[in-house]
Amino acid sequence: MQSSSSTVFSPDWPAIAAVILGVTAFSVAQGLTYPLISLTLEARGFSPALIGVNALAFAAGLAASTLLLGSLTARWRADRLIIASLVGCSLCLATFAASSSFAVWFVARFLLGFFASLIFMLGEAWLNAACPDRLRGRVSGIYGAGMCAGFAAGPLAIPLLGSEGGLGFALTAVYLAIVAFATAMLMFSTRTVPEPSSTGDVFRFFKAAPLLVGMVFVFGFADIAAISAMPVYFVKMGHTEAFAAISVTVLALPTAIAQPFIGLLLDKLPRERVALAAVSTAAASYLALPSMQSEIAILSVFALMGTATFSLYTCALTMLGERYSSAMLVAGSAAFALAYAAGSGAGSALTGAIMEAGGPKAGPLSVGIGLTVFTAALMIARRR
Repeated sequence: MQSSSSTVFSPDWPAIAAVILGVTAFSVAQGLTYPLISLTLEARGFSPALIGVNALAFAAGLAASTLLLGSLTARWRADRLIIASLVGCSLCLATFAASSSFAVWFVARFLLGFFASLIFMLGEAWLNAACPDRLRGRVSGIYGAGMCAGFAAGPLAIPLLGSEGGLGFALTAVYLAIVAFATAMLMFSTRTVPEPSSTGDVFRFFKAAPLLVGMVFVFGFADIAAISAMPVYFVKMGHTEAFAAISVTVLALPTAIAQPFIGLLLDKLPRERVALAAVSTAAASYLALPSMQSEIAILSVFALMGTATFSLYTCALTMLGERYSSAMLVAGSAAFALAYAAGSGAGSALTGAIMEAGGPKAGPLSVGIGLTVFTAALMIARRR
């Protein structure tokens, strides 16, 4: 294990600001465009199957960037790759605005996933490289808050901009281009940069840190189950579609507000203990949900669930920087991206299938049981 926790240095604030600015901007863009692409394709008469194929292009881009990470970081500096990726995302969004061809959209969606993955992987590694351990939790909390708030704010723009005519894509493209310029200006003052990594390092990280990878997998599973499956659960349990839609906002906003406070706890308390509290709270929230009758009580539990679930990722990111340095930081961020992709895919598919087979209440109960099993695994690991 390569530990960086003993390193004492002043924070590289321009680098930290550049990473948080870039990731927050892309989170807004992704929060807007992910539903907007589906709504636009549906309005144009494409089948749900083809819309799903278009979404798979984004996932394929994520996987491709992870596999090419080593060669890319060996050839170009990570900070320049982040700038190039922000510009690339802007051009992809401009393509959505300028073209109506499904094939062109497929290629643009693939490239959007490719560039997005680079922004997140390299940004998280750089964030940890630029931050001393005494502030790591708080900085990770602010980073998580920006990401979560961006995802929550993006969809709110759809009613204002509409899903026709490409205006939403065009304005988001301009927004990302401005952020890319601002990020480039900040980089003139930075002192740090992530070191090159390799694909081999990514697989070595999986072997070296299975619990950290597991935390991100569990976060992805529970997070997507809450976002995609729980609104369906609410409708099947007799609540209105408006209530189901409100639940997603209630899930996101308290989560974003809470992350800096979670970061503070990570800097003041043993980090494994904070992670254990987060996953056990998330498990209890899922298990309690089917017994809730009052809508206020349901939304309160849902807000707690979102906060606890996302806090698991903030914990994992903080512990990554505490325990690893150099090339393993980038490798760890890439492993996190793969773990989240696998977890979110499993969370969406399995929870829906379980609800189909066992009834609506089986959905939250199954996720709660899974989180309880992982809680037990963390407790056993702490005792060793």
